[in-house]
Amino acid sequence: MLYENIKKLVQYGIETGLTPACEKNYATNLLLDVFKEDEYTEPEEDYGNIDLEEVLKALLDEAVKRGLIEDSVVYRDLFDTRLMNCLMPRPGQVQKEFWDKYSRNPVEATDYFYKLSQDSDYIRRYRVKKDQKWTVDSEYGEIDITINLSKPEKDPKAIAAAKLVKSSSYPKCLLCPENEGYAGRVNHPARENHRIIPITVNDSPWGFQYSPYVYYNEHCIVFNCSHVPMKIERNTFIKLFDFVKLFPHYFLGSNADLPIVGGSILSHDHFQGGHYTFAMAKAPIEKKVTIPGYEDVEAGIVKWPLSVLRIRHKDEKRLVDLATHVLEVWRGYTDEAAFIFAETDGEPHNTITPIARKVGDTFELDLTLRNNITTEEHPLGVYHPHAQYHHIKKENIGLIEVMGLAVLPARLKEELELLGEYILEGKDVSSNEKIEKHADWVAEFLPKYEHLDKENIQEVLRKEVGNVFVHVLEDAGVYKCTPEGRTAFMKFIDRL
Repeated sequence: MLYENIKKLVQYGIETGLTPACEKNYATNLLLDVFKEDEYTEPEEDYGNIDLEEVLKALLDEAVKRGLIEDSVVYRDLFDTRLMNCLMPRPGQVQKEFWDKYSRNPVEATDYFYKLSQDSDYIRRYRVKKDQKWTVDSEYGEIDITINLSKPEKDPKAIAAAKLVKSSSYPKCLLCPENEGYAGRVNHPARENHRIIPITVNDSPWGFQYSPYVYYNEHCIVFNCSHVPMKIERNTFIKLFDFVKLFPHYFLGSNADLPIVGGSILSHDHFQGGHYTFAMAKAPIEKKVTIPGYEDVEAGIVKWPLSVLRIRHKDEKRLVDLATHVLEVWRGYTDEAAFIFAETDGEPHNTITPIARKVGDTFELDLTLRNNITTEEHPLGVYHPHAQYHHIKKENIGLIEVMGLAVLPARLKEELELLGEYILEGKDVSSNEKIEKHADWVAEFLPKYEHLDKENIQEVLRKEVGNVFVHVLEDAGVYKCTPEGRTAFMKFIDRL
């Protein structure tokens, strides 16, 4: 069986273009070495349309049987990444292929790199497709919802082993370029099948890669090759547009640079982007505004639950200048009546989540105003999901959520299934500890629906989850979508 599955895996490499046909023997020998196997007789049968998940499972089972690895998802993931690297082109080959294609068309280059990132199993297609995804209509447009099921949960043995592993500062974090080709360890994922495209951003070396947990189409990460903290400043806007000019079919955005509203790895300067149009990008301008000194720049408040100023111009340098001005004013802005405080006890609260894109021949920049102040009533943040919604979403509202895509925890899959059963059977939701946290929510929305059955219960629950996420986004808005909120928003605009 080992020989058969090695042949299948090599054939998969050839079929997908990861491995040139002339490297068949080379790839076979690398795989034999990983299995510490000296003998090999090639099976006579020819294979095609290889199921990668099935072949890797068989090879991993063989590795467990031979005592090469423990039978746990963590060790299996480390080992199958090593297997995939036996099929992979070297980083230099990937980079040459990418830039050769880029010289013809940037879309051709990213199409190639995205396919490679999936074919290599760096993006595990068979896990990502398990994610549950749906959309919900709202007054702000069609909102995206996803329950993330593609990150495997570590088993107790691996968690215990991770505690015993000597702490290492290499690579410094998951975003450092040193991850490329790294074999991994029990507390750090293997990245042997990972490839990075070097790019220049703001005259400095950066890397371009895809997220292994693609939350949306071509979900990419762009990171500084130096391990330096995130900071929203003038250079941030320059970097965003440098990337958008390189890849005009992609948007690029940044998480904010403060805890609570940051929602990401703040220790390493990076952005997220991709080939996808979020609800926020489709949202219209609700009120046009003119900013003194920037009368040539289109500007307006976006009809969106968070507080967003959209600015547009054909010359991105004008947007960089204006965004810098908005950021500087917002950093120091206090409006006690609107509960906006620039700082308390020396701790800064105001920052911005920016998103850049190109629409036709015009550059566009959305500036989302953020504030991370906390109170006794809202210890996790005033402009953060409020406690009544924590049963659905308690985590920080980062860049992806800001744009209108809810990334919800895996626990919700089972909880929604249980809720459906309990509701249809008329059982007390609060009697089950797994779903009792949803009891008040269910009691609130249930009277709206006259007829619930097996055919529509999950659809109803998904719709109501979407409604909760819209409320979560409204909580995160520093200025509410009310006449009072818009008046307070305009008061800030008038300070620019």
